[in-house]
Amino acid sequence: MEIYYLIDSEATKKGIESRLYNPSTGRMKKIMDTRYRPYFFIPHPLSRDDEETVLGLGAKTRVVEKRNLFTGKMHKIILVEIEEFYNLKWISEKFKKAWEGEVPLILGYVYDHDLAFGAQHIIKGERIKKVSKISEEVRQKFEEKFSDVRREDPKKFVLLEKWFTLCSQPLPEMAPDSLGVAEIDPDRYFLAFMLSRLANLPVHRAYFSRQVSTWIRSILHNYLRRNNILIPTSDELRREETKRSVEGALTFPPEQGIYFNTVVTDFESLYPSLIDVYNLSYETIDCSHQECKSNRVPGLEHHVCKQRRGVYSVLIGSIKDLRIHWFKPLARDKSVSAEERRLAQATSQLLKLILVSSYGVTIRIRGLARPSLAESITAYGRYILQETWNIAKNGGLHPIYGDTDSLFLDNPTEDQISWLIKTVKERLRLDLAVDERYAMCVLPRAMKAYFGIRKDGTADIKGLTAIKSNSPVYIQNVFRDCVKEMSEVKNLADFEIAKERIQRIIRDAIKNLKTGEISLKDLEYSVKLHENPQDKREKTTIHQPYQCAIQLIDSKKPVRRGDTVNFVKVKPFTYRGRSFTVKPTEHVESFQDVKVEDYVRNLKTALNQTFKLINIQFMEEEKVTLSDFI
Repeated sequence: MEIYYLIDSEATKKGIESRLYNPSTGRMKKIMDTRYRPYFFIPHPLSRDDEETVLGLGAKTRVVEKRNLFTGKMHKIILVEIEEFYNLKWISEKFKKAWEGEVPLILGYVYDHDLAFGAQHIIKGERIKKVSKISEEVRQKFEEKFSDVRREDPKKFVLLEKWFTLCSQPLPEMAPDSLGVAEIDPDRYFLAFMLSRLANLPVHRAYFSRQVSTWIRSILHNYLRRNNILIPTSDELRREETKRSVEGALTFPPEQGIYFNTVVTDFESLYPSLIDVYNLSYETIDCSHQECKSNRVPGLEHHVCKQRRGVYSVLIGSIKDLRIHWFKPLARDKSVSAEERRLAQATSQLLKLILVSSYGVTIRIRGLARPSLAESITAYGRYILQETWNIAKNGGLHPIYGDTDSLFLDNPTEDQISWLIKTVKERLRLDLAVDERYAMCVLPRAMKAYFGIRKDGTADIKGLTAIKSNSPVYIQNVFRDCVKEMSEVKNLADFEIAKERIQRIIRDAIKNLKTGEISLKDLEYSVKLHENPQDKREKTTIHQPYQCAIQLIDSKKPVRRGDTVNFVKVKPFTYRGRSFTVKPTEHVESFQDVKVEDYVRNLKTALNQTFKLINIQFMEEEKVTLSDFI
């Protein structure tokens, strides 16, 4: 039995042409389906206007039954089948109301025939059939891992099994021209096949696609079509709700200070977990069941259905479980090969990208947006963080900062951490885990910005631009020396000593700048040009990177948009009738040309962005003590 990989499909005048790759021959095989016809749906019974439009189009109609997403009931509607392969959306818009005319034709085809782009298939005559086989050993591990899901959430298990099987299939080795590219990036190639299988997108499209909303829409549409559920229009999915702002996450202001042995706990994939655990979906928010109205969304007027498992909840929950409980652990499993771990990590990141977007698309993406669903997700998020804060505080822990999905704990014991994780799981049905452990953590008054030193001495700086990647090596090295001093801090006495050493490092660094004891190469800025430097020649004001580029061009060195130029800041000089302040590094004759004041100012600015959090500001005339901070 020969195995083929479904790569792409195309609508032609004759029908749907599918392209399948045969790895054993390295060739493509084309299969034409001349029986398939594009279709969409309109209301039943036919109105007079619709009947006239159907007759005018020469379309075929028949009555079918589809399940309504919101009521769960079967309804009769009219299937309109047309001959024109290229104008499905345009023709469907001729009717006052129509469904599924916006579903891309080739995607609708693979949905209807239970095919999967990027996955293995066999060919029987002119028919294509998806292969759903994996090794028994792998399947057994999967079933052991997700046995609880099979028992407690059968709908989710079916999806998990489907996606797991597809993602576990090997990849074919294709030539670049088979995908229409000059050269294949191996990592991008791997992810294209994984995305193709998950979202059912043609491999070539998945290779270039960056629109996560398109992936999620295809995942949703595929599921609805496969389960004979009518895909709602954008207005129906929105439930005719008007656009409105959605209240965001909860943040507890930080208790300003210096802390030792700080543990940061967080909920991994919080919003996707809320969607899954609390059954948040388009049809479950404000369902019509009287008995569900008591199941209120915390702090809102909405309620959530208790009778039906939500479609969106199942889809996002399956992707979350696949990532958290399979691919993420596999990426850390030293018993498998390094390559297998690397690919598992790549898949985990792909799934994370989908999960991160699962909330955002419900706010603003047409065909996926519903404000009441979005605000229910964030409402549960605020509720969870508040409840976790209360549990920690009432349990004798000292929470000092909380933001969206994270909780900072001051000097907890291991038993306290274990108790908190267990209690949150029992009461809130969510997984809390330790994310970071800081030997020292500094919380300023400002939210979403802090400075931490991990147990291994590495720095973790959030909400700040410590050192830009294009900064001179000299400034980067000084910054690293300052951070190294903080890595040894274990208590307040150590902290005071470290502050004195950091001040000394800066004084020495400034002294070295002023005495010229630094190589020009270490003072070099490296900046990529995003515009054509030739277009800047006649400008009144020319930014420093383009000043450098113009000088290089004049010295017969080709410089184009996208190139990186290296320059040093120098004392102002006249060039082409203008005042220039930089030179290409190779054009600087001696350290006497360097504008030292600029480097001193940039050094202080770069370091202050980070170290002012611990009340070390690099102004030569100022002296700082711990009492100033407290």
